[in-house]
Amino acid sequence: MNLIKSRKRVADHGEVFTPAWLVDAMLDLVKDESERIDSRFLEPACGSGNFIVKVLQRKLAAVECKFGKSDFEKQHYAMLALMCIYGIELLADNITECRENMLEIFADYLNVQGSDDIYRAASYVLSQNLVHGDALTMCTSHKEPITFAEWGYLGKGKFQRRDFRFDVLTGMSNHVEQGSLFAKHEIFTPIMAYPPMTVRELARMTNGNTAKEIA
Repeated sequence: MNLIKSRKRVADHGEVFTPAWLVDAMLDLVKDESERIDSRFLEPACGSGNFIVKVLQRKLAAVECKFGKSDFEKQHYAMLALMCIYGIELLADNITECRENMLEIFADYLNVQGSDDIYRAASYVLSQNLVHGDALTMCTSHKEPITFAEWGYLGKGKFQRRDFRFDVLTGMSNHVEQGSLFAKHEIFTPIMAYPPMTVRELARMTNGNTAKEIA
């Protein structure tokens, strides 16, 4: 793999891709977390996905080990693994490629296609979790504050979603020892919460439907 796309992009954006061997070595430093299904990872300059693709592959290996004998559990925990990975990328072509790469890994693992609900649900999740924006300004490419969805699996095919502003998430790290992306604190509240959703309901979101907010 080429580590640069062009000299101009290196000069303008400092864009240099990390080689696969180095990604693996870095993830081995946090091996337990990188192989835990529900651990959350944020790559603030995700490029085309070198790091988060590897994280997803490790998480899916854990899914296979724990839930591989049940298609239902395998699919839903694979979705949870995907839901727990986040990225921000400044360049439009990179974020598009990153979403495609992540979706391909997910679809290949479950052997699903574009017409399947879980494929469409995964595509929607990636559209929310992988943001075209600037991690330094904490704004999207449309100059709006970046928001991230905190996803949780409730069991029995139901997922919970709550949305948080990225600037609030980073500010809250000063109030908690762990510095966790979604660490709990008494003044830490979502900007929006949704009723539990199934894979089918998430798949419908790709058609432009919106989930009803919980007041």
